[in-house]
Amino acid sequence: MKIGLFFGSFNPIHIGHLIVANVMATTTDLDQVWFVVSPQNPFKKNSSLLHEFDRLTMVEKAIADNAQFKVTDIEFSMPKPSFTIDTLIRLQEKHPQHEFRLIIGGDNLAQFPNWKNHDKILEYFGLYVYPRPNSVKSDLENHPNVKLVNAPSLDISATFIRDCLKNGKSIHYMVPESVEQYIHWKKFYL
Repeated sequence: MKIGLFFGSFNPIHIGHLIVANVMATTTDLDQVWFVVSPQNPFKKNSSLLHEFDRLTMVEKAIADNAQFKVTDIEFSMPKPSFTIDTLIRLQEKHPQHEFRLIIGGDNLAQFPNWKNHDKILEYFGLYVYPRPNSVKSDLENHPNVKLVNAPSLDISATFIRDCLKNGKSIHYMVPESVEQYIHWKKFYL
């Protein structure tokens, strides 16, 4: 199978993530999309990051009804911060029967040459890129292993959702109902 890997903190997973994953799974040649919950992003501070197992649980709840979606905790046992190339290699070793592609936002494409072993990722895995607000043009858009995917451009962020929760505002419709219930039950982001 051809698997699209959607990396993220998912702090929390929201409707924007799910819409992008669904577009990737239903309009491209990808058979499945796997959500890779990252314990720590090498480019981000983790001050408001929930524990990785709580974020994993939220992803599990969010994708429970979609057979084309899976979640993996592969990075939980890897050195932190883990780099995408290392995770890709580990997944390929663990699942040699699959072809893996990396799903990234257009806002990351211009910065992609700064990633560890970005040239190896391009050569051996390739990128599926979805539009993001304020994306900068990149020369990589014409690379033969970069596939630009037409998807809705949603400007919703986990930061906005966390701020809403902190300020006692509703997050209804921004996250799946099961995730909203879990967040309220665990009193996250208050």
